[in-house]
Amino acid sequence: MDEKSRQDIRLAVLIDADNISHHYLQPMMQEIARYGNPTIKRIYGDWTKPNLSGWKSHLLDYAINPVQQFSYTSGKNSTDSALIIDAMDLLYTDTVDSFCLVSSDSDFTRLATRLRESGKTVYGIGEQKTPNAFIASCDRFIYLEILEDEFDDEEQADKAEDKIAKTSRFRQQARTKSSQKERVNGKRKSSKKALEQIDDKFLHLVDQSIRDVEDEDGWAYLGEVGQLLTKKQPSFDARNYGFAKLSSLLLSMDRYEMDYKDVPKSHGKQLFVRLKNDPLRIKKNERSF
Repeated sequence: MDEKSRQDIRLAVLIDADNISHHYLQPMMQEIARYGNPTIKRIYGDWTKPNLSGWKSHLLDYAINPVQQFSYTSGKNSTDSALIIDAMDLLYTDTVDSFCLVSSDSDFTRLATRLRESGKTVYGIGEQKTPNAFIASCDRFIYLEILEDEFDDEEQADKAEDKIAKTSRFRQQARTKSSQKERVNGKRKSSKKALEQIDDKFLHLVDQSIRDVEDEDGWAYLGEVGQLLTKKQPSFDARNYGFAKLSSLLLSMDRYEMDYKDVPKSHGKQLFVRLKNDPLRIKKNERSF
């Protein structure tokens, strides 16, 4: 998404202060800016309670409007109700295009589903402990843990992609060196940053997504693969596995190969991926002869 398109998307950010720590605020707001222009920013909680004092010194810096909601009954969370009511009001006034619900609470599952039923895009942001029901109800869900620190391998990810774009005479050599470099960096990053492990379930998800959108030669547009992965699993994010980009993640494994190719109605070449030695593609090619 280009900068102009992103600024055209009006985004409502609704934060459950009772459920999220203020320590995540700065990286969280930087992440939210990637998906649209946060024209409405509200945070809900009982601001008479000392446990929310950490939020107060940061709200003015990000122009977040605090909404006071008293806890009328012990053990009952009235903050959730206030957030849900405001979200529905915003839905019917049609002043925003997308919603960002910041909470790790499954109580917002039905709200997220209802907003999506009305054609709104819903981004969820919460901790890894968030119940899967809420994660699945969002179009995309981002774990707060991966936002705490900036990844310092983005430059190396860009370099790896640049090497793929070399002339055909040097492409294979460049790809091999890039893969080796990314594997070394990936192992170092993954040991510190990874929230999830690369396992058979992950490989099956990626393999099947590539096959779903591949052409006759097995090549799949990487951007389309990434979108499909998020649709299938809203919490999917290369950063969960210790990599800044999906391309870096796939380059770290000998299972996939990448190349730049022309895309219809697109300026310049785009990055494509396919499975190496895919038995399904080999069988299909054998049948064609």
